Amino acid sequence: MENSSTVTDFILLHMTDNPHLGVPLFGVFLIFYIVTVLENLGLVVLIRVSPCLHTPMYFFLSNVSFPDVCFSSITIPETLVNLLPKLQVGYFLGCVTQMGLFIIFASAECNLLASMAYDRYTAICHPLLYHVIMSKVCYLLLVAGCYLGSLVNMVSVTTTIIQLLFCQPHVLPHFFCDIPPLLALACSEPWVTQILIVGCRGFTLITSIMVIFVSYQFVLITVLRIPSVSGKQKAFSTCASHLTTVGLYHGTTMYTYLKPSQRGSQAGNRMVSVFYAMVIPMLNPFIYSLRNQEVKVVLWKILKQSP
Repeated sequence: MENSSTVTDFILLHMTDNPHLGVPLFGVFLIFYIVTVLENLGLVVLIRVSPCLHTPMYFFLSNVSFPDVCFSSITIPETLVNLLPKLQVGYFLGCVTQMGLFIIFASAECNLLASMAYDRYTAICHPLLYHVIMSKVCYLLLVAGCYLGSLVNMVSVTTTIIQLLFCQPHVLPHFFCDIPPLLALACSEPWVTQILIVGCRGFTLITSIMVIFVSYQFVLITVLRIPSVSGKQKAFSTCASHLTTVGLYHGTTMYTYLKPSQRGSQAGNRMVSVFYAMVIPMLNPFIYSLRNQEVKVVLWKILKQSP
């Protein structure tokens, strides 16, 4: 334990070792952030002001947009600041706070994607009982449960991490305080930190994936029994945007949190983190709007009415 100490700060490494890429990356990530905020908040407003979109599916969709804005706001502004100097010192409390907030909203998105899968299962497999099962009380409780579960996950993770001892030097090879690079600095056996990584984020991630997998198994069985081709296409189209988001989000988070810590270069890990923390929140509203006829119709009506 000679190299361990009470942590007072961490040093966040620069996004790139090439100093000439700092300004271009600053511009790219700033555009990402502006587009993400405008798209997601615009989608929330669109759903709120359009009575025809006041359904459980769009209620869940608007609640997915909220975490996208939040965890982009947690990571991107600090990344923009960190792109200009070569090194940035972040206090341990600030690092843990950023990580905790990120866990809350990232876990909430996992839970909300699972709730959306259950909503699609109910709509396709039990259409006559859909409005009875997915009542307002039901979907409000589901969303509340999503955030409560993410809060419990955050508390368990941060409580575990603040009790660890960290080794010198406190150089965090990442552009924000994420779980895997932070645990990589802990002065404990590698298998212990790997169990912590999987246990901290893996439980929420795996539970979400299992709910989605089981829900869509029943959806697939039901759709294949539909006699008409148009009916099958309509059923599949209602699930396509959700499955696209699930594939992008869970694919990158599984790579980050469930792979052995020694695999993958630091640059590769940072690129994957950029994708799920910055790119996917920007793509989600575009995916749902592009593949959703009702959203496109409402948006077109509003654009036509605007002066």
